[in-house]
Amino acid sequence: MDKTLEDQNLKLNKIIAIIGGGLIGQAWSVVFLRAGFKVHIFDTDKNVLNNLKISVTAKLKELASFGLMQQDLVSKVIENLSVYDELEAAVNNSNYVQECGPENLEIKSALTKKIDKFTPDRVPIGSSTSGIPSSLYAAEVKGRNRCLVVHPINPPHLIPAVEIVPSKWTDSSISSKVAEIISAADQTPIMLDKEIEGFVVNRLQGALLSEAFRLLTDGVASYEAIDKAVSEGLGMRWSFMGPFETIHLNAPGGVAQYIKRYGSMYHKMFENQKVEDDWSVALDQGLDKQLCKTHPISNLEQSWKERDQNIMRSLVHKHGTSK
Repeated sequence: MDKTLEDQNLKLNKIIAIIGGGLIGQAWSVVFLRAGFKVHIFDTDKNVLNNLKISVTAKLKELASFGLMQQDLVSKVIENLSVYDELEAAVNNSNYVQECGPENLEIKSALTKKIDKFTPDRVPIGSSTSGIPSSLYAAEVKGRNRCLVVHPINPPHLIPAVEIVPSKWTDSSISSKVAEIISAADQTPIMLDKEIEGFVVNRLQGALLSEAFRLLTDGVASYEAIDKAVSEGLGMRWSFMGPFETIHLNAPGGVAQYIKRYGSMYHKMFENQKVEDDWSVALDQGLDKQLCKTHPISNLEQSWKERDQNIMRSLVHKHGTSK
């Protein structure tokens, strides 16, 4: 997944500004550093800034321990990380800005206005928001034509997919430039042609979750059985191909035959079924208590670490190790 040192040197004059030093901002820093970019990261919290290099270095070392980047590059790329407590200094001479502020419309709007004020014209300003479209948070931004959603999947430094969601006023050249930057960072750009609530990834996830909650609350199966249906069933294929490619390969005559054979079955399945919109019913039935036995809230950091390590093992299997 990583580039050779020679490839990285070609990007050393390119500066990525990360606005926000939380978990998402740290992960974005790892993404761009390991690809050979210089990274400027801004935060107002002194404690966050003081620990940023330690946290980012730890993530880089973990990638190297799984062979997902060269061990000798860790100390080299971390030198390209600079931390700032002033926004204007952080975005100075930047080629791209990735905003990672709180998921709050008012805060995000005010922050984007400040970024726009201090950032050179034509430099794209992407937001890591999970659900607030740029047509809302950038509506009153002077340079709104260069604003768009650039939504990573958690954890961003391990999951390649990145949704690029332009608004109706985002310049197409800006969208294309961001896609090039994301590709150069060894991530996979998922380009949307128009805005939609929840974008693509969360809508797909939401559809599956809605059905999973319905199956659980209707007493069809336990949460363990439903989770295994994905992790040991659907997920095995979905880790390397999407739903359309999956059904195309599930019928001798491809997708046309699949739809002819099974389309009416799926239609009947959901014809008179309401969407499960009250997920709290599952909590009343004990879902929280059951999951907390497996992953206690007090031990979630260890569970996150185990999840990340499993993802890295999958990445090694899927892409191989670094050269």
